[in-house]
Amino acid sequence: MTRSLNKDEAFTQFLLRMGDNTLILGHRVSEWCGHAPVLEEDIALANTALDMIGQTQMWLGLAAEVQGDGKSADDLAFLRDAWDFRNVLLVEVPNGDFGRTLMRQFLFDAWHSIQLGRLMKSSDERVAAIAEKASKEVAYHLERSADTVVGLGDGTEESHRRMQEALDYLWPYAGEMFQSDGVDAEMVKAGIAPDPASLREEYDTLVSRILGDATLTIPESRFAHKGGRTGAMHTEHLGHLLTQMQWLQRAYPGARW
Repeated sequence: MTRSLNKDEAFTQFLLRMGDNTLILGHRVSEWCGHAPVLEEDIALANTALDMIGQTQMWLGLAAEVQGDGKSADDLAFLRDAWDFRNVLLVEVPNGDFGRTLMRQFLFDAWHSIQLGRLMKSSDERVAAIAEKASKEVAYHLERSADTVVGLGDGTEESHRRMQEALDYLWPYAGEMFQSDGVDAEMVKAGIAPDPASLREEYDTLVSRILGDATLTIPESRFAHKGGRTGAMHTEHLGHLLTQMQWLQRAYPGARW
């Protein structure tokens, strides 16, 4: 039987979920630095990654504060193992081609923008403040990723095919963002965060409109991969990502610039 969490424990798990999502996706997007198809996209992707890492600093910094055991945001980012991460599986899958990267970004941005909008009304002033700051960045992320999805989806025959293939591959990962558990119930009870399931209708409306403009077809299946946000199961890709992201701190513990 799983032990129920008290409010601070559940709050910590919620903050880890928010911070791990932006940390892992930020790292994934940063992998395009120097490799994007054109210079403008290279710079835009790098800026998006930096925005998400900045958001990570705030979420994981607050998580460390709530934990109260002397850890820092850096400790949580660089000294946890794969099974301790609480990000959704969507953000850890490999980039694939440029189209898949932007499709993943759009599917995440659409959820992220709605989530932050709700968190701006959080009963916890610290959460509301982080959400307000991050929402300004995410509004741009969503505008850019949505425009790119439309441009490629309704572009050439090849770009349309690639975007449809990206959507077909990534759509089963989107459902995890709306799954609820005991952590979410505790956050709803405290007025800190919304029930993830309550975001689905608004998300579907937004995503359907953009994908319709992109002449792309949303898969009919509602199957959803899961396990990332609870830590029950991650893909093998997370472990490989962490070996790159964490190696300096692991090789030289406590290193400082």
